[in-house]
Amino acid sequence: MSAGPRKRFRIGMWVLGLLLAAVAMLATYVWWVVYSFDTETLPPRHGQVDAELFVREGGTRPLLVGLGGSEGGNPWASERWKEQRERFLDQGYALLALGYFGTPNSPEHLDRISLDGVHAAIMEAARDPRVDGRCIAVIGGSRGAELALLLASHYPEIRAVVAIVPGSAVFPALTDAMTTSGFSLGDQPLPFVPMTWAATPHLFTGDLRAAFATMMRDTAAMQRAAIRVERIDGPVQFVSAAKDEMWPSKEMADAMMRRLQAHGFRHPAEHVVVPGGHAEPLDEFPKMEAFLETHFKQACR
Repeated sequence: MSAGPRKRFRIGMWVLGLLLAAVAMLATYVWWVVYSFDTETLPPRHGQVDAELFVREGGTRPLLVGLGGSEGGNPWASERWKEQRERFLDQGYALLALGYFGTPNSPEHLDRISLDGVHAAIMEAARDPRVDGRCIAVIGGSRGAELALLLASHYPEIRAVVAIVPGSAVFPALTDAMTTSGFSLGDQPLPFVPMTWAATPHLFTGDLRAAFATMMRDTAAMQRAAIRVERIDGPVQFVSAAKDEMWPSKEMADAMMRRLQAHGFRHPAEHVVVPGGHAEPLDEFPKMEAFLETHFKQACR
């Protein structure tokens, strides 16, 4: 081997060594994050939420609870959602905008979010004299749809659900470690589909759909963590995205429809599939409004 190729070979080996060292350091860091995370202590402000009730004067009105997704905060109270919030108010609803993480008075992360705490805030709003506490519906998107379905499957006071790009099971917390459940009941974490090492590379490349699809191959975990949608005491609408880049919302909504049919679900249930990605169903609020008007609001009269 002449001097030129030998030099290039040495440089190539040096670069390869640096890459291997970087990979080893990254793997060590990930291992440390995962195994050093406190899975026993509940997060600060556990069970607390930020809630804001929007309601027009004059009579009592059905309560519609709005839940955001993995963006955190309280999006239904924001200027971005003002137009749709006003539409619901014009249609005769009271709207409770509920922030369950990422707000000043709620947990920092979506980590073991307390169903009890969210439910308590909903019931407090239902006692407002301007609200018809017998008629409560929940609308949520993405991880908020996961929460909406969980709430309705555990609390019979919730009489209808609109689940936008939903998950069919409980998934991990949105922490760096992702080693705890996203939600809890009675201060105990709900069974969840674990983040696997096989799914981790997809997270690093930003392919969230592939990460969730890899996790969902654990069929036993999916069964243990499945949301018992058949327990919901009212109509359910799923609105999914055919080309969802975040997680397989269409496939999970299909699975929940099959679950409802297998259990002889006695309430109206429908699945609206929207072409496009994760955000596209937000253009379909008229269909959600029509579903709520027909199957929820009219039943409250």
